[in-house]
Amino acid sequence: MPESKNLAQEEKIHLAFEISLLLKALFALGQIIGGIVALFVTKDFLLKTVSVLTQEELAEDPRDLIANYLLHSAQNLSIGTQLFVALYLLGHGSIKLWLIIGLLRQKLWYYPTAILVFGLFIVCQLYRFNFTHSVWLLLITLVDVIVIALTWHEYKYLRGLLRRLK
Repeated sequence: MPESKNLAQEEKIHLAFEISLLLKALFALGQIIGGIVALFVTKDFLLKTVSVLTQEELAEDPRDLIANYLLHSAQNLSIGTQLFVALYLLGHGSIKLWLIIGLLRQKLWYYPTAILVFGLFIVCQLYRFNFTHSVWLLLITLVDVIVIALTWHEYKYLRGLLRRLK
């Protein structure tokens, strides 16, 4: 009986692991799409789009912090910044997606690799948090910590299974 209870618990943890990977994969795909868009969107198009999106808010409140920030950012976007954002999103999203595919295929060497890379992403996110104080960065970091914990658990479980099969 305790073994079936343990198996049921492992199945629940595995399901949580797979769901967390699928959510991270969706986020990675979003980053890749965002990177591609950032590569090809012109500054003029971006400025027009931001102007249309913020015009009502600025007509209502000319001092609106977010609308003014978006407009100012679009006006002052340099080609170098745009290229950096595009390459960052493409690289970050592609690496994550590659790791997630490997984890879903249950290739053992992906587990420690993913833990290391996701840990490095956390370090970068916490570093960026010092400058931005973005709640989103903290939420993404929390998800990454959960994924690392689930990845570690899954890795230990799979290694144990392989040992028992030998």
